[in-house]
Amino acid sequence: MMLPNLTLPVQKFPVYIIGAGGIVNDAHLPAYSKAGFNVAGIYDIDITKAKATAKKICIADVFDSLQQLIEHADSDAVFDIALPASAYKQVLPLLPRNASVLIQKPMGETMADAIDILAICREKNLNAGVNFQLRYAPFIMAARNIIDQGLIGTVCDIEVNVNVYMPWHLWTFLYQAPRVEILYHSIHYIDVIRTFLGNPKSVFAKTVKHPLMQELASVRSNIILDYGDYVRANIITNHCHRFGLQNQHAYLKIEGTKGAIKLQMGAVMNYPGAMPDTFEYIVVDENNQGVWQTISIEGSWFPDAFIGSMTQVMLAKEGTISNPDNTVEDALVTMACVEAAYQANSTGGVDPMHFLLP
Repeated sequence: MMLPNLTLPVQKFPVYIIGAGGIVNDAHLPAYSKAGFNVAGIYDIDITKAKATAKKICIADVFDSLQQLIEHADSDAVFDIALPASAYKQVLPLLPRNASVLIQKPMGETMADAIDILAICREKNLNAGVNFQLRYAPFIMAARNIIDQGLIGTVCDIEVNVNVYMPWHLWTFLYQAPRVEILYHSIHYIDVIRTFLGNPKSVFAKTVKHPLMQELASVRSNIILDYGDYVRANIITNHCHRFGLQNQHAYLKIEGTKGAIKLQMGAVMNYPGAMPDTFEYIVVDENNQGVWQTISIEGSWFPDAFIGSMTQVMLAKEGTISNPDNTVEDALVTMACVEAAYQANSTGGVDPMHFLLP
């Protein structure tokens, strides 16, 4: 089984990729190859990069322009846009009406961008999904299976804690971006928490720079998603731990009333080399007794989760499902949570000295 409970499309529609950067080479193409998807063509503004990428997996057509790719794409094509978020509002209007498209996350750089992108998709009647792929990672799907069976009871606590060293220089466009950590990384965790708990009532956040990475807008964040008085949902990230692997970690912990799940996300440790994933869970009896168990999960976040994102668009295109699970309408809510986090960051906390004033 490729991924736990993953239904692949019957029809393998030809995929046309717009962009030939690192994420395409490291995740999109390995995932599509593993799933047996047909990548029929590719375009990048840097033709040398496009040709090098095409040579790796024998992509038939490398196009000299975006317009050429769109004009030559098969009528049943699925477009895979893997560009910086700032480009979507220029590219999406060029696609044919009723086209199917997977958009790399985030869905624009701001909430205003996301609203504009949704409007374009609706106006052109696009079958559009956003590549929030963590929700389809094998360990997330395995956790969902355990939760859906009721084994750990009612979920009441989710914590994401990432303490790693991220080589931000691999994404040069981020050095000009006014928003970095939450918009381009923690957005994954916000999105996946939404898939477990639904939409939060409110969001608290603080995102900060680092003295040794002052050219980047932010590289560390604390985010609290408010789900009321009985559920805790926290995201803590530090991408600046440059002191070796010994005390690095990247885990997602889910606690319920009857048990808990803890998984290590190896993909973001020692990046881009990655570390192994681990998956542990415990179920306790009426005496609160239980034993942590470790299970082996086939596949990882990179590249396997990227199969799920594209699969959703293809399943909707062939009519197996009515809409992708990762539709732009759903992605808009994740973007709203991100916008709320940045607004909370700007608003700031309460000055304790205020209470000492006469």
